Amino acid sequence: MMFAQRFRHMAQQIPAGWLPFADVASTGLPLPRLLRLSLFKVTMGITTALLIGTLNRVMIVELHVAASLVSLMLALPMLVAPFRAVTGYQSDTHRSAFGWKRVPFMWGGTLIQFFGLAFMPFALLNLSGEAQNPLPTWLVEAVVALSFLMVGAGLQTSQTAGLALATDQASEETRPRVVALMYVMLLAGAVGGSLIFSVLLADFRPQRLIQVVQGTALLVLLLNAYALWKQEGRNRERAAAMKLQKQEPFAAVWSRFIGKPQARRFLWTTFLGTMAFNMQDIVLEPYGGEILHLSVGATSALTAMLAGGGLIGFVLAGRQLARGMDPLRLAALGVVLGLPAFSAVIFSAPLEAGWLFRLGALGIGLGGGLFAVGTLFAAMRLEGSAFIGLALGAWGAVQSTGAGLAMFLGGALRDGVAQLQAAGALGAEFADPAIAYSVVYHLEMLLLFITLVAIGPLVSRRSASGLQRTLGTARANT
Repeated sequence: MMFAQRFRHMAQQIPAGWLPFADVASTGLPLPRLLRLSLFKVTMGITTALLIGTLNRVMIVELHVAASLVSLMLALPMLVAPFRAVTGYQSDTHRSAFGWKRVPFMWGGTLIQFFGLAFMPFALLNLSGEAQNPLPTWLVEAVVALSFLMVGAGLQTSQTAGLALATDQASEETRPRVVALMYVMLLAGAVGGSLIFSVLLADFRPQRLIQVVQGTALLVLLLNAYALWKQEGRNRERAAAMKLQKQEPFAAVWSRFIGKPQARRFLWTTFLGTMAFNMQDIVLEPYGGEILHLSVGATSALTAMLAGGGLIGFVLAGRQLARGMDPLRLAALGVVLGLPAFSAVIFSAPLEAGWLFRLGALGIGLGGGLFAVGTLFAAMRLEGSAFIGLALGAWGAVQSTGAGLAMFLGGALRDGVAQLQAAGALGAEFADPAIAYSVVYHLEMLLLFITLVAIGPLVSRRSASGLQRTLGTARANT
């Protein structure tokens, strides 16, 4: 309780002019409470940094686990992504004795994530053969798979309900900036978590791995508990009303949702654009090291360049959406900015220009940030307030699936082309190692062009409807 009061006091002492989101608060959601709620995005960033960054390297290098098995384990959380729509719908219609909607799902997802992280290091040590009393291989692999699956399921559940809760609490005017702030906190958690993990595991020992992963589990539990504390007021009247109300089946609600004009096109657009911006995640740093001969420190700085571009995109998106810009037009702008960014990465190899490579990485982060925030805010407008969780869950499902599939395809495509080059199947003209990476970047540019084609009718339709609403309001006022 004393910590909560101190946190509130410190937040109130920050000069509003120093904050890029100084105007994000509203009467129903003051800044200290909003910052506390955004901690669930910080824990997502920390967990993502642990899985994709730290454990990815530790399993392959220190624990000598096969890279193919590591890729499979990291892809397992993607299996639960399609169920985010169901989770969002359940949080919309949940019947609680206290009248809660989102809190049970946020807390339930946090507990699932906690237990998955808690026994994950023991399973990994058994998998690598480091354990003193190893279990049968099939059992160890099943336990590792279950732990990654639990972390993914808990993460997806808590994030869907958390975004829906933030949307419920924010006012219509501040909602765009709230969305952008959530992404900034996600980025802060990922960058901060990566730095802390790199320090804690600099001197790797199996016992240290157990401490770090289980410490992360405890941190996620405590921060999420603090984030959702007293965020959703108890509403016994709502609970009593919902007991008398017949709950509509999910299939019927989903059929009505997906039957909305351009809903399918919007989800496909989100999927394609997410794939286009995320396929490079697995090959960007190896490209800088192998092709441009950058040092390990220089390639590690690429993460900061991507994060910096994303941060600029999040702040810019929040401001433009608050000014009334069509979110899908903003997403289209992000796609357009991605084209020269990928071109810069491609041409950095023949020009041997490291600065151009870094500039391209910054542009990819900027374009991806604009696209992500724009499509998320557009998803909020797809469905009324009664089923906002369903809309956010549908967006999260296609976004997470697209990101996971893109990372897998990026690495697989690069390795496949490299193997063809080694076998001489492509001829001497295409023996340059940069070709394997260039194929991935060109495919991403193709996906960006396809995304522009898909998003075009959505932008025109939403712009036209916004103009009609404006004209109708003007006529009513006159």
